[in-house]
Amino acid sequence: MRINNDNYVEKAEQVILQMPTKTKQGKTVNNLTTSKIRSLLAMTADIYNQVINSQEEQLNSDICGQIQYLRVRFVYEAGREPAVKRLVEKAELLEILQEIQGKRSNYILFSHYMEALTAFHRFHNGKD
Repeated sequence: MRINNDNYVEKAEQVILQMPTKTKQGKTVNNLTTSKIRSLLAMTADIYNQVINSQEEQLNSDICGQIQYLRVRFVYEAGREPAVKRLVEKAELLEILQEIQGKRSNYILFSHYMEALTAFHRFHNGKD
């Protein structure tokens, strides 16, 4: 996987630090709002609650289908909002979702990565 238990926190912070962009006037702005990133986290958490209760390493087909639908939702949100698209691309969220491959431990790691992204966004002056 692109992330692991040893690097996901550092990777999340690096992604968030790379998020600000320059306007035509040269001003640095970060158009990604806390509410946007928290909505992505909320979608992730809904599935996490089911995954954490599962005792099997291989997730059932219902949960795997929900993870696939989560990818669709991330693509949709990225298409609606350029700042979300930058996050999805820089954080490699779609690729990481594909790498889960129905494994409980991989989804839990992905969920922790999303939490880290949200936390660092808030820490580094994320705003609504």
